[in-house]
Amino acid sequence: MEQNQKGSKSYLISIVMVAVLGGLLFGYDTAVISGAEKGVQAFFKSATDFEYTDFMHGFTSSSALIGCIIGSALSGLFASKFGRKRSLIFAGICFFLSAWGSMEPETYIMTQGKATWSLLVVFNFYRILGGIGVGMASAICPMYIGEVAPSNIRGMLVSWNQFAIIFGQLVVYFVNFIILGSHANPLYDAVGNIANWADCQWTVETGWRYMFGSECVPAGLFTILICFVPETPRYLVMIGQDDKARHILTRINGSQTANDIINDIKNTIT
Repeated sequence: MEQNQKGSKSYLISIVMVAVLGGLLFGYDTAVISGAEKGVQAFFKSATDFEYTDFMHGFTSSSALIGCIIGSALSGLFASKFGRKRSLIFAGICFFLSAWGSMEPETYIMTQGKATWSLLVVFNFYRILGGIGVGMASAICPMYIGEVAPSNIRGMLVSWNQFAIIFGQLVVYFVNFIILGSHANPLYDAVGNIANWADCQWTVETGWRYMFGSECVPAGLFTILICFVPETPRYLVMIGQDDKARHILTRINGSQTANDIINDIKNTIT
């Protein structure tokens, strides 16, 4: 009875921490290329059907940002039309498919381990797909947290998302370092040939794949867990599901204030 009156902090924190994973993936996805780009560059330089130029490498290293623009532009539409929760599920799927596809761009169709123009296009497609997830998560994760959090601690809980972004970037640097291990990144001589092939062969052929693939773990976890959190009360009120919104608000804030918050949401929407 007391929990019903005051709400459950553990319930609130549990759903906020799931949403915060989206921020962690934001940081993880944008920073993973920093450890993998040397291996990716050397891999595609081995292509025989085209010349992998510095411009192409610059585009490939930053192609996820194109997806960020697309994802952030669509985030408002998705959040309003499909809800915050389903939009985050979609973002999680984008993260997971991007991680898997960047690790295995051959997709079991093209020749494994052979750099071609088609493979470069597919690789960039998966990176852009991950960027779409980043763009959506950057807008919808703090939106989700802000709409479920009580007003007196809303600012603090939303700031967790920003911390998670930086933490995700930090984590992936260590993950890349551990994956690289005793192997080296490629070094080039004056004519552009790899000078330390014996030391960097594993990095060029396999290491960069593991770096991208490591994102599958947090992306899969986020996609699964976000299915079990509730939709935000604000969105439920917007689509006329006041009873569901009241139930969630009661669990978070307690029964005494749930109705007042619903009235405030309605006034704000109006």
